[in-house]
Amino acid sequence: MKLHARCEGPDDAPPLVLLGSVGSTIDMWTPVLGPLIEQYRVVRIDHRGHGASQPSPPGSAATLADLADDVLSTLDDLDLARADFAGLSLGGMVGMWLAVHRPDRIGRLALLCTSTYLGAPYTQRAAVVRAEGMTAVADQVAARWITPGLAMRDEQLLASVRAMIAGVDAESYAQCCEAIGGMDLRADLGRIAAPTLVIAGADDPATPPSHLEAIAAGVANSQLEVVPDAAHVLTYEQPGAVAALLLEHFRGGATLATGYRTRRAVLGDEHVDRTIAATTALTAPFQQFLTRYAWGDVWSRSELLRRERSIVTLAALVALGAEHELAMHIRAARRNGLTDVEISEVIMHTALYAGLPRANRAMTIAADVLSHQP
Repeated sequence: MKLHARCEGPDDAPPLVLLGSVGSTIDMWTPVLGPLIEQYRVVRIDHRGHGASQPSPPGSAATLADLADDVLSTLDDLDLARADFAGLSLGGMVGMWLAVHRPDRIGRLALLCTSTYLGAPYTQRAAVVRAEGMTAVADQVAARWITPGLAMRDEQLLASVRAMIAGVDAESYAQCCEAIGGMDLRADLGRIAAPTLVIAGADDPATPPSHLEAIAAGVANSQLEVVPDAAHVLTYEQPGAVAALLLEHFRGGATLATGYRTRRAVLGDEHVDRTIAATTALTAPFQQFLTRYAWGDVWSRSELLRRERSIVTLAALVALGAEHELAMHIRAARRNGLTDVEISEVIMHTALYAGLPRANRAMTIAADVLSHQP
């Protein structure tokens, strides 16, 4: 199926795909869009028969694989071979399928208010919609999307959400529901290698936090966040919290909080505390830059182990003759699990390519540093 996609943000920014819930349009992402398009080329996609996407032909069935193929075809049309991906509800289910079956197309992954298995209720909902139309389920579905408190405070939002649901093509909605009803991803979670952020709405009646906890427990490289005072489509209720979590996970601008955590883990509290204490008005902007991008971004990436990053860093510093940084990173290499023998081997190997004089000086520094390490 050819899907409607809207691209926003700088053309040369990293791509981030947003895919929403069954019954929603790309407008469900609007509350969190502003911060994301500052850092990313955001691609919002409507499911088949939702929003501006063409409807499904009647009488055909759809599986989750079919819905994923819709997305892949759309990304192909946009010349996007690989992108970060955030999916809410059905969007998250498609994201999990892609991460399992087409990991080459997915970078980092965020799964919001979704599930690996929901079963018969969605097959039953498909039958209701085919028989009675979208108005038969619009009120029920809208009541799950936002909390009762928000619905009472903002009747206009509730009406808008209901109209969004009612405006979806009934046959396409039914096919998406059948795809959800026939889905079982529980055994596949261990195959997801993408770094994954899992976000639950604390008050979500459609996919309660227990569903997201199960996903986080099954995906090896995952982080679980539960957002308070939020129902199923938590972009409406907690847009600031959701945007902040997505930016941190996808590293939009990196973050100081992540940077300081990693910096302390690698260099030690004593070193970081000493650096902070010595910071002046002149050096503060540089320290923040360093913490955000060196430690909050590159050193926090999961694609290499920290001991491997230490090996690369030591080799580069030996080659550059960066003696002050070298001593600090020899100590860091120890903290990251390298033995004294491995540190010596890194310096010796680097001597072949960077020259004996610099390696000789590096070995002297290593001997001095390691002799004072417990």
